[in-house]
Parts: sequence; structure tokens; C-alpha cells
Amino acid sequence: MHALEPYLQRARIAYFSMEIALRPQMHTYGGGLGVLAGDTARTCADLELPMVFVSLVSRAGYVRQEIDDAGAQVSRPNPWRPEEWASPLGVMVAVEIERREVWIRPWLYLLSSPLGHCVPILLLDTNLEQNSAQDREISDHLYGGDESYRLKQEVVLGIGGALTLQALGFNLDTYHLNEGHAALLTLHLLRRLRVPEGEKRAEQPLLDHAQVRKSCVFTTHTPVEAAFDRFDYALVERVLGDYFSIEELKEVAGKDHLNMTQLAFNLSGYVNGVSVRHAQTASRIFPQYHVRAITNGVHVGTWTHPSFARLYDASLPRWAHEPEVLARADELVDDAIWTAHQEAKRDLLALIREQTGVEMREDVPLIGFARRMTAYKRPDLLFTDAERLAAIARQRPFTLVFAGLAHPRDDRGKKLVGELNRHIREISGAIAMAFLPNYDLQIAATLVSGADIWLNTPLPPFEASGTSGMKAALNGVLNMSVLDGWWAEASIEGVTGWAIGTGQDNVTAAGDAEDFYRKLDTVVLPLYYENRPQWIWMMKQSISKIGAFFNSERMMRRYVTEAYIR
Repeated sequence: MHALEPYLQRARIAYFSMEIALRPQMHTYGGGLGVLAGDTARTCADLELPMVFVSLVSRAGYVRQEIDDAGAQVSRPNPWRPEEWASPLGVMVAVEIERREVWIRPWLYLLSSPLGHCVPILLLDTNLEQNSAQDREISDHLYGGDESYRLKQEVVLGIGGALTLQALGFNLDTYHLNEGHAALLTLHLLRRLRVPEGEKRAEQPLLDHAQVRKSCVFTTHTPVEAAFDRFDYALVERVLGDYFSIEELKEVAGKDHLNMTQLAFNLSGYVNGVSVRHAQTASRIFPQYHVRAITNGVHVGTWTHPSFARLYDASLPRWAHEPEVLARADELVDDAIWTAHQEAKRDLLALIREQTGVEMREDVPLIGFARRMTAYKRPDLLFTDAERLAAIARQRPFTLVFAGLAHPRDDRGKKLVGELNRHIREISGAIAMAFLPNYDLQIAATLVSGADIWLNTPLPPFEASGTSGMKAALNGVLNMSVLDGWWAEASIEGVTGWAIGTGQDNVTAAGDAEDFYRKLDTVVLPLYYENRPQWIWMMKQSISKIGAFFNSERMMRRYVTEAYIR
């Protein structure tokens, strides 16, 4: 317990997230939601904010990706050992699941800032001898199992996480729900209001709801209603028993199913989307609520390549902790920018060679595409007309590198991995291409800093925000992206990068593909080969206009002043 002592009285805000990306060796994340949570924690350490973070230990990880001979994804467990990176705390709490006591023990990971400050991360674990074999596995598989398994995980995160903080002695004012997975936390807060010190009192739902809303902040990341976590009330009764009145739950979480997003909306006093466009989309789904917009940002110290960090250290002091000074990156010397970029690119080319055996030339522009492999991301958009893509490359060569994991139960996502690798085999004679398996934090950092062009092709309005392009921009990489999520705010045509399509909802893939081919052929590649000074000018604009604003320091200052202090 002693390791927590400095934080118990100081922490006032608890941040709940199903996943959190702390380091590559800790497999507690699966994608962008976890990477955002990790960047948030790193920023809180930098800013010395009074925060504690709560997530699951996810001993079995998310997925270890193998590529078979046909190019398809084979999904394996990706276990890690918590004892190698975290310390067990001497406290256990119990939640009731299916009328059984399920015990939870937290692991403590202290995330430190270069400035010397730390924030505590609690990783909840049910793999204890006090639990049955089936209950020991609840905290093991990130986003694993069936609907029942997912609900049990969300009980452990929301209710178990709140009980753990209480048992450890935290005295908290605010609870930040990063997506709806932890929404059951609100039920714990309601029960605590209604049964103070074990003595029952008459329930006052409206008053109690108002009190809980004062304490809760909800950040939604899902831009379509069909993707919200929903649970049948028969399952809820079986798992939660009489923990909470089902009739009252139906009033705040949906008549037909327990909708975790609706529950969080109803019992949070501050709700925000993660980009301006996403907030607008969420407002259309939930018109009765005020949905603010706090656009995501990235932790600049984490995602800037060492070559650029040295350049910024020399010319832009304090950039890592005051990223707004990156606005002056447009004053940097061209040769220094290009030298730093080529160093980062050589690191990426070495990684590609080491993992795939594919040789790529340093003097040929490299297009990077790396994100979760799922249908709405449309990773196959650029192969809509593979012959045309190859014809463009024959006139002005370019190379392509892909990476990304598909969820083990996302059959379409796994099929997309196979299709990408099939395209790579079929036209590799015209375009040098590679797919890097097992996409993780380390591979991501090399990719976003070493590419020349960062490609993103989601189907609007499904990209709530996206952050990989922000990381790329910190390293002078130019974005070429569909106008959705954050890019709708950051795109200045021919200055910070290039837009693909109009960004209108439900556009055709053919229309976006046509715009991509046209711009790649007539604008992007000619600029790279024929006007290097203008290309470097754009690199500097990208750093100064994107890096100075789309960072997690700005994001957290907004959360503090707008969401936490109300």
C-alpha cells in the first residue's frame, strides 16, 4: 500500500477505460481507444494532474497476429506477465456476478513523466484462487468471449473498479468514463447515495441522478448507434441479480436492452465527442443531450522520432511540455527537416526489411497505412482499380506499407488482411509493398515517423476522431485522408496535406478512390519528385499547424477547465 500513499489524498479524478496502452510489453490495449488512454495518462503525469487510472489487466492480451501462407490473419492469444511490470496491491474487493462472489485484486503500475511526476494505473485482475475457474478468466481476454463474458468484464471494470478505489482509500470528486464500457460505475454511485453507511433510506431517483451526474464525465467514441454495447435485460438480471432495479434501469438505459452508451449519457453531467464532426454525429443520435466536442490529441514526447526530438530541442525549447511552441516549426531550416525525416525513414525501411524481407528505396515516396483492420476503415480502397494504381507507380514510383490487427471475431476484418496480402503479391512487381504483422506501439511509432505520406480512407461518418495522422504530422509526414474525424478540422489543402473526397456521409468507394488516384497522380507524386522545397514547406506547415494544436496537452487542459471543474 505504501507505493500509493502519495496519491491517495491528492487524486480527485478517476479515469476508467477498458484498455490502456502503457508500453509494448504490456498487452492491455487493442487499438486507438487504449492508445488515447495511454497518451492521456502520460499527459496527466507531465501536467501533474490529480488523476488515477483504472483498467483491466488483460493477461491474455488482445490478439497476436500471424499471417498464414495465403496471407490471412491467424489469431493467437498474446499473453503477458503482470508481475514483470506491475506490483500487486494488498487489497481485494468482491462483486456479485451470477449470485457468486467474484474477487478482484488491483495491480499498480506507476507511469512516470520525464519531469519526475507519476500517475497511478490500477489494472483489475480476477485471476485469484478465491474465484472459480470461469471467474478467474473474466479479466483475461480484452474484448473476448460472448455477450455474457463482455457484461461480466464491464461489471468488473465499472462496479469493481469503483469498489477498488473506495477500498484503497481514494477520495474522489470526478469519474471520467472513456467510452461506455464502465457505465455500470454510475449504478455503484447511485447505490452508494441510497445506502449510506449501510442504512437504507427512501429512494429519490431524480435527486440521486442529479448527484451522480455532477460526478461523471462521459467521452463517447462510437459514431453509430448499431455499435453501442447492448445487453438483453434477461442477461442483465442473471449477471447482476438484484444489484439494481431493472425497472429503474430501463428508464435510464433503454426500454428493450441495457444500452451502455445511453446509461452513460443519462447519468453524466458532461458528455463529449472526440472531434467536432463526431460531436455533431452523436448529437443527431441523441438530440436530447448537449454533446460537446473535445478533439483528441496525441502525446508529443511519445510519438516524435528521436531525430525530430533533437531538432526541436535545439530550436524550440520546451516543445515536449508546451507543444504550442511547435507553431514556430515553420521557421526551421529545410535541410534540417529533411535530414531528420530521412533518418526516421531509414528506421522504417530497416524494420520492413527485417520483418518482411522487402527492400524499399530511400529516394522513393513511401505511403503508410496502419490502423485497426475493419470494414469501415476501407484499407482496400486504394486497390479499387489495382491496374490504375500500378500504372501511376510506373510513371512515378512509390511504395506502400500496411499494418493492423483484426478482432478475432471480425471475419470481414480478417478477410481484409488476406485481401491486402493478395494485392501485395499480385502487383508487387509494379509497387514494392509490405504488410507488417503484430501492429503495436513500437511498430506504430516507427511507421508514423518514417512514412512520407500517411493515408486514411474511412467511410464517413464512422471515423470518430483518429489520431495516427496527428502522430505522423509531428514528424513532418503529410496526411492524405478522407474528410472525417479530426482531419475535417486539420485539413488545409496543399498546406497540411490533401483531402480525399468531400467527406459527405455514405459516399461511394468508387468516388473516393477516383479522387485518391487523381490527386496521387497529378498533385502528390509530382510535388515530391519535382518540387522538393515546396514539399518540405508543407512538412513544416504540418508540424506547426497540426502538432501545435492536436496534442494531448491541449486536450487535457480542456478536460480540466471544461469537464472536471464545473
